[in-house]
Amino acid sequence: MLMKQAAARIAPLTGLAQEDVLKLMEVPPQEAMGDVAFPCFILAKTLKKAPAVIASDIAAALQAEGLDTEAAGPYVNIRFDRDVHAAQMLEELGSETFGKLQLGQGKRVVIDMSSPNIAKPFGIGHLRSTVIGAALYRLYNEAGYTSVSVNHLGDWGTQFGKQIAAYKRWGSEEALQADPIRNSLELYVRFHDEAEQDPTLEIEARDWFRKLEQGDEEAQRLWSFFVKVSMQEFNRMYERLNVTFDHTLGESFYNDKMGAVVEELQAKGLLEESDGALVVRLDEENMPPCLIIKKDGTTIYPTRDLATAIYRHDVMQADRLVYVVGGEQKLHFNQVFTVLSKMGHEWAAKCEHIPFGLMRFEGRKMSTRRGKVIFLQEVLDEAAARALQIIQEKNPNLENPEQVAEAVGVGAIVFGDLRNNRLNDVDFSLEDAVSFEGETGPYVQYTHARIQSVLAKAAETGTQEGAENSSGAIAGDTSWSLLKLLCDYPAYLEKAVLRSEPSVIAKYTIDVAQAFNRFYHAERIADAAPHVKSFRVKLAKYTAERLAYNLSLLGVQAPERM
Repeated sequence: MLMKQAAARIAPLTGLAQEDVLKLMEVPPQEAMGDVAFPCFILAKTLKKAPAVIASDIAAALQAEGLDTEAAGPYVNIRFDRDVHAAQMLEELGSETFGKLQLGQGKRVVIDMSSPNIAKPFGIGHLRSTVIGAALYRLYNEAGYTSVSVNHLGDWGTQFGKQIAAYKRWGSEEALQADPIRNSLELYVRFHDEAEQDPTLEIEARDWFRKLEQGDEEAQRLWSFFVKVSMQEFNRMYERLNVTFDHTLGESFYNDKMGAVVEELQAKGLLEESDGALVVRLDEENMPPCLIIKKDGTTIYPTRDLATAIYRHDVMQADRLVYVVGGEQKLHFNQVFTVLSKMGHEWAAKCEHIPFGLMRFEGRKMSTRRGKVIFLQEVLDEAAARALQIIQEKNPNLENPEQVAEAVGVGAIVFGDLRNNRLNDVDFSLEDAVSFEGETGPYVQYTHARIQSVLAKAAETGTQEGAENSSGAIAGDTSWSLLKLLCDYPAYLEKAVLRSEPSVIAKYTIDVAQAFNRFYHAERIADAAPHVKSFRVKLAKYTAERLAYNLSLLGVQAPERM
């Protein structure tokens, strides 16, 4: 808000458009220097003056208009009258349209996210795609897009040949029924261990997958069972993570759509034979060939991803396709998008891989093949248990402590992931994530609950509505800083959406919580003068609303009491 007002005043003095001035505006490194700053470097060439001279001229002109300004070298620093602007800024925060952007302008974005493999445990390694994708779904909606989430289950491919081969050799119906996911994992791990000594196992696995593609009754029966029990496990995790999907469509959904893709590639002269397989050459793009049909005549995931992209564009009517998948798949998506472009699909330019870094859990790297899987359910259970212990120590009389502990524990895991830049590798520490101190989800949740307590006490003593317009200073240093930060939310939202980076909102939310706590300790609320109390109560109210709303965008609950 303040930057827009400053840009409107500065633009006529520079010859620049107001939106261009706004892009240049900065926040001074120290609040004592002012509320906003304008660097004058870009004007030196057109005005043929030194930036410091230009800054001095602009500062003088703005002072004549009643603004408190000063030139600091090449910068114009501007301070706003707090008592004039504070009430206006509070009113803006209360507007129903505050923070609503139109970056998407109603365009439809289909988000490929989560996508666990059937017959594998839902491990901590699946967390990143799930929670990053869910956060982007909400952020895109907030910015004017129509978001569509798709859980692209890994329910097809040679891995099922391996799973069936392992079950046929070493499995039992009784063990599978008793604990289907763990037993499936044990069989899968054993397959890879044994295959190192017995190469015929790989041949057997490929044969079973070929049977599956050809509709073999036994292969289909086992595959259907693996899908059923896996979805039961996955849905329990999604419910705890507060994640839903508009569509859950596995790779198998596209089985009857791959033939048309292969025919189109053939018709356009893009398919070539290579060692018995069919590929699309990508030599000109400095990429290895994209494998379409393997030697044994079976399909592979690039084939399915081509069919999937075409379906999402043509049937789901996507204007934009995004894939929230680990960074190790960069080459694969580059190949798929390039093949789509070679096929003549101009919308391939609207396909985007949104990568993320590897997650380790307290130093341990996950590997399904080696059985090194940390079950997400166990992590969530442990987080909730630790949260419950802390809550019982801090507030033994809290109602529904288990329910609050679940919200805090799960929220700690989700927030603990999303506060990291998605491209960074994450070494996740459960102890750090569940802490009520530092840059954590529980810290933000606790701040929100503290504000609810403040508002409840203020309601008991009463506040004077409209009293903030009374005479006398209402905004101290810490309340003014908090108010400015709250009003900056649209800029942070825009940055998060343009970068597809939920950590921007997570870090901003931490900043808001910290700013409130500084305000809470520095400026009295309960026994302040009526007009000051009214202002501070409203400021606290809007802070709580912003914290709760931001947490909801990230998929985290905000308990009223903790």
